[in-house]
Amino acid sequence: MEVKRSSSTKTAVSAIIPFVLLAVMIGYVFGPGSELISFGVVIPEISIEKVEFVDSEIIATVRNTGPIAVDIVMADIDDMILPAAIEPDKHLERFESAIVRIPFDWNEGQPYAIGLTIDDGTRFEKQVDVAAPSIQPTIEMISYFAVIGTYVGIIPVMIGLLWFPFISKLSRSKYKFFLALTVGLLLFLGISSAEEAIETSAENLSDVFNGVLLVATVAIVSFLALNYVGEKLKKRAGASKLAGPVAIALMIAIGIGLHNFGEGLAIGAAIVLGEAALGAFLIVGFALHNTTEGFAIAAPMARTKLMIGRLAALGMIAGVPAIFGTWVGGFVYSPLTAVIFLAIGTGAIFQVIVLIMRWIQNEEGKLSNSSVLAGIAVGMLIMYITSILV
Repeated sequence: MEVKRSSSTKTAVSAIIPFVLLAVMIGYVFGPGSELISFGVVIPEISIEKVEFVDSEIIATVRNTGPIAVDIVMADIDDMILPAAIEPDKHLERFESAIVRIPFDWNEGQPYAIGLTIDDGTRFEKQVDVAAPSIQPTIEMISYFAVIGTYVGIIPVMIGLLWFPFISKLSRSKYKFFLALTVGLLLFLGISSAEEAIETSAENLSDVFNGVLLVATVAIVSFLALNYVGEKLKKRAGASKLAGPVAIALMIAIGIGLHNFGEGLAIGAAIVLGEAALGAFLIVGFALHNTTEGFAIAAPMARTKLMIGRLAALGMIAGVPAIFGTWVGGFVYSPLTAVIFLAIGTGAIFQVIVLIMRWIQNEEGKLSNSSVLAGIAVGMLIMYITSILV
């Protein structure tokens, strides 16, 4: 017994020692050995993450994304220095944020450059192309965004589910084609989601967040987490006699729902920022896209008995998140949140692709079937064509 206890103690100590040595090394570098990192110039940086226009006031949300603490000492609009209130205070430690309130009689539709200067004299600027009133979460606006989310998310997915009777009548080879076509649709959707996440991070996030690595990390974690959930669902499906295709359709609906949340964020943010044309473009484009998402949910279930309630529930799982996305994008939009949710959607979609491909392989024994390859190619082409029609 003593031997086992001694062995466990040695194992625990061997696990802790590397951490202790690492802590000592870091402590030395930032303590007695600080001269090792004292060479060169430390460059401060702040990021203006959000600009809101309210009655006779411009409100900027700012974050210290540099390596050292800074003090905000001055604010300006179009190089005109103005008084400003900083909440909670002007001193920002690394990654700390503050709200800068600048009294200013702005004009709707006009461009403005919001500038903030820190204690060392460095000025940082955020360009707003079109000033638009900040949207408040009133009943009217909540309802408005809900209608948009329904139009973009729920209705197109439900329309796509109407392909169920058509798919259920197909021969085996044609069914394989349409199942693979689902993979093509999702593959394009996943790539598009990753591209949008990386583009959003490049345009709105500081380099300190390492946008591409952030997207990759979140997408992979999302993939692994949903893969775990998918395995659990498959086990429960087997135990409860629930058909495997239904479990797969559920995972597809969850993955699409996470993606549609990101789409809702984009639409809500575009409307809030006054980009009406972009908002209209996104609404029409996403609505067209999401019809094919309904098809993707229906395809795996086409060999099961038609259960309208279950099919509708899956459509709601896929479509309703678009409503929540428009609310978040419209009322509390954050570029970091948008990037994270787009990356989560990316990981979810690729996990669903792997799930469907495994199922096809289990059914057919191989993936190099001509129907499968043709279906994937056609699915991607359909998504590409619908992406450029509007």
